[in-house]
Amino acid sequence: MNPKRKRLHDQGDVVLLDFPGAQITKRRPAVVLSSVRYHSERPDAIVGLITSQLNQLSSATDHLLKDWQEAGLTHPSAYRTFLATIPRSAINRQIGRLSTRDLESVRKCLQLGLSL
Repeated sequence: MNPKRKRLHDQGDVVLLDFPGAQITKRRPAVVLSSVRYHSERPDAIVGLITSQLNQLSSATDHLLKDWQEAGLTHPSAYRTFLATIPRSAINRQIGRLSTRDLESVRKCLQLGLSL
């Protein structure tokens, strides 16, 4: 592996990064969705948006996080199936990890959103 690549994050890790949005790029939490195998072969990571704007949740591909404090978040938050592929070097730091039940719900959102 290239020594310049950051550590391999696990699926479900909650990280801080400059998330590229539809209109602006903003520092925010995101959940790592790509696998360790993906990370061992590529310099990037696939991440999904985490938001504290709970009034905007309107889709079957959104999930209100039940264990948001365990995930290292400071406010009640939700996962949205708004995905980005970013260089792992853009991940500022890991702040927590989704609980097993929240990660399972995120996987269901991905299945719905991507017809997997």
